[in-house]
Amino acid sequence: MKKLFLVFFPLFISLTTSLVGFAQGHKQIKGLVVDGFDGPIPFAAVTVLNQNIGISTTEDGEFSLFVSSANLQDTLTVSSLGFKTFSISIGDYMSKKEEKIVMEEDVFEMDEVVLLSPKLYVLEALNRLKDNTISTTHLTEILYRRAATEKGKSKFFVENYIKVRDRGPAYSSGAIQVVQARKSADYRTWKRTQWRHSIFNMNDVNPLRPNGSQHSRNLKKFLWNKIGESTYEGEDVLILEGKNPKKKWETIVFYLGIDTYKIYRIERSKSIFVYKNHKSGKLVLNYFKNEWNFPKWNMPAEILGTDGETLNYKIEAFVYNIETDKTKMKFKSFGGEQDMGSLELPYDAAFWENLNTPPDTNFYKKLKKEQGEIFGVPLDVQYALVNK
Repeated sequence: MKKLFLVFFPLFISLTTSLVGFAQGHKQIKGLVVDGFDGPIPFAAVTVLNQNIGISTTEDGEFSLFVSSANLQDTLTVSSLGFKTFSISIGDYMSKKEEKIVMEEDVFEMDEVVLLSPKLYVLEALNRLKDNTISTTHLTEILYRRAATEKGKSKFFVENYIKVRDRGPAYSSGAIQVVQARKSADYRTWKRTQWRHSIFNMNDVNPLRPNGSQHSRNLKKFLWNKIGESTYEGEDVLILEGKNPKKKWETIVFYLGIDTYKIYRIERSKSIFVYKNHKSGKLVLNYFKNEWNFPKWNMPAEILGTDGETLNYKIEAFVYNIETDKTKMKFKSFGGEQDMGSLELPYDAAFWENLNTPPDTNFYKKLKKEQGEIFGVPLDVQYALVNK
């Protein structure tokens, strides 16, 4: 007997190499990735096959990347959890009248097989974490963004381009170097300052990371159940939900490969971690997002009853590059013990102009509009005025 499944679970797995200056002398290709109903597919991998070139679609399904003329004969592939991989030559794509890629849902049949219990899959995935991820020292380059809103309107926005030196999710957080930084004017009522860089909070809420924060959990004691099935790159994937027996409100969801026990995606409250296959075949982090409000007990007394009481943070992190060659790991620790919005670095406008930043999402467009309307100063002008 066979079971038929329709899957609608997109996964962000991509290769990105958008370094400073890369745009110069290269051609830009962009587009929108949608499903058969014209709905955008977020976090899909858009990759130049066999090249270290690629990007992810945004949460609105859009992408943009740069290629050289030498890449025109190469193949552009788009893949996402729950959809068949789409392939087209770059030259043919650039000649298309409409910059849109329609993905076909992956309707598949899974033979009835003897599966392990959900908990045993999770336990095996944890046992294989060091083997399934890059667990030797490597350098990760990340565009890390934080937007602060009050009453739903943007009041402060900051971006850092960061190098992270660590050993992956099987180990505790490594050191960081903030290479570039820019921020908007700060119109917050509560100008909250974190005691360290926000990127460490990303690691704190990752259930795979060993850490001593309040977010640390013993996953072995969670109650695990299978809530769905999918595929990715030819591998059957189980969607497993774990419930915390001590905190009834807390759940964690893993997208876990049946054959490899790789954890491709993690969902925890409003946070999402998405991992990609590195050229070594092992997983590395590729995308992260999170959002949270602050409890009143964590606020200064003078903030209570003001707009600052509604302060909300929205975080996004895009991984641009993974360097495993120790001879190329130039690194100087900086910025880890400061709030990312308080860092003072020389403002390099050329860096940001040449960085292949993701296309503006609807949220980012709203952010720029609101940030500019407060005092009638566009966000780009704020960058030039605030950063020195």
